[in-house]
Amino acid sequence: MNSVPGLKALSIRGNLIDPPLFCAPMAAITHSAFRRLLSDFGGYGALFTEMLSAKMILHENVLNSPWLRRRPEEGKVFYQLMVMDTVRLPEIMERLALLKPDGLDLNIACAAHTVMRQGGGADLYYDMVRLREILGVMRRNYGGCFTVKIRLGNEINDWFEKLVERIRLFEDEGVDALIIHPRFYEEKFRRSARHSLYAELAERTRLPIIASGDISGYDSYSGNYASLEPVSGIMIGRIAAACPWIFAAWHNPELKVDRAEVWFRLCDYIAGDFTPEQALIRVKIIAPYFGRNFVFGHEFFKRIQSSSDFETARQRAHNFFQASPELAKRVSIDGI
Repeated sequence: MNSVPGLKALSIRGNLIDPPLFCAPMAAITHSAFRRLLSDFGGYGALFTEMLSAKMILHENVLNSPWLRRRPEEGKVFYQLMVMDTVRLPEIMERLALLKPDGLDLNIACAAHTVMRQGGGADLYYDMVRLREILGVMRRNYGGCFTVKIRLGNEINDWFEKLVERIRLFEDEGVDALIIHPRFYEEKFRRSARHSLYAELAERTRLPIIASGDISGYDSYSGNYASLEPVSGIMIGRIAAACPWIFAAWHNPELKVDRAEVWFRLCDYIAGDFTPEQALIRVKIIAPYFGRNFVFGHEFFKRIQSSSDFETARQRAHNFFQASPELAKRVSIDGI
């Protein structure tokens, strides 16, 4: 299908991902409307939802909820969950089954205080008893592809031993693949991702590893191939919010894109799924990323961010594009 130099098609529990390129889960961004835009360009193997509170699923209409919805054109979709405990977890798995997910992912990577206070993300990483229980219940109640997304833990003396201990746990509890973002929790997106660790981590596990962090397209992948060679897949995150065509450009570096048309298409897709108030929040969240396409992208961001309603945001974006803004020579998401 869509070959990627250095990467072979990845089969996870019989689910073929080809090419093994994934769009990372991003809060308030990787909803179905955004994934629909990505699907217009193609080039990926699978997409992820934004991180979803498992308990929220109990109260949503799984077929109509803008947070849970998936469209056939999106292709393969993995649902990422924030799980705090096993209360009603089998029921949650049963409801998710209606959506026919191509995979489920347990988030053990998020270090946001709001998530950790609830017992999810990084907080779960350090509670081995609770982590084992959750993994066991999820595996017993879901027969499809099961992944976990992790970081390196906290930067303490025995961080590597603790990481290997958890990898062993994942293997024991039937996890099928690991998504590893090689930064410590406290670093957030500061410092560079430690891609050089993948070789040693790959030697410590029989599970395929999907690399995440500081990979912004084919050039950054090929330029760091020596460190990324041991991995089985690549996950691209925030740069996709700036350049939704990033996966297509991986295969076609000469791809030409009308950025104004892409922005308004995304606005239309978001407006179709969310109320005007919800839609405004979502375009405000993605605006700083998309603005990085332009030399004066901060002006685009400011116009959207200060809009009081969705239609005003659309009109201000229209005025910005009418001035034929100069494109940035290189799109960088540093500092966001």
